Amino acid sequence: MIDFSDLLTPDRVLAGVPAANRKALFQQLGTVAATVPGVDARAACDLLAHRERLGSTGFGNGIATPHARIQGLACVVGVFVRTAKPIDFAAVDDLPVDLVFALFSPSEGAEHLKALARVSRALRDADFRAKLRGAGSSDALYALLTGVEARDAA
Repeated sequence: MIDFSDLLTPDRVLAGVPAANRKALFQQLGTVAATVPGVDARAACDLLAHRERLGSTGFGNGIATPHARIQGLACVVGVFVRTAKPIDFAAVDDLPVDLVFALFSPSEGAEHLKALARVSRALRDADFRAKLRGAGSSDALYALLTGVEARDAA
C-alpha cells in the first residue's frame, strides 16, 4: 500500500493557498511540484489543465485530485493544498473545492492508480476531512496526512 509519507514532503503540503480559480491553482501546484527533479512547473501546470478538460477531478465534499503523468519522473509525487477560499472545480456535487491532493506520476506503471485510490479512500472520511480543514498550519496538515497510515493500521 502507498503511504502518504511516500508521496509528500513537508514543503509540498501548503495551508491557506490563495487561488481564485483552477488555472491559478494549477500554476501553484506546478510550481510546488517543480521542486522535484524531473518536474517542470509549466509542463506540470499544462498537464493538469489538459487532464481537467477531460473531466473534473473534483469528486465531491470539497475535494479534488488533479493528476498528471510526466515523462521521465521516477516515482509518484504528491502535492497537498488547502486553499484560502473554496474555488469552483465543477465537482460532481457542484460544491467548491478547498482540499486538493495533486498527483504527478511516471508515464508508465500502475502506481498512479494505486496512489489515486489511496488518496480518494482517505479523503472520503468525513472526520479526516474535518481535521484537515481545522489544521492551523502546513506543518499540522503534513502531520495529519502522514499520520493516516498509523490510524489505518490500528
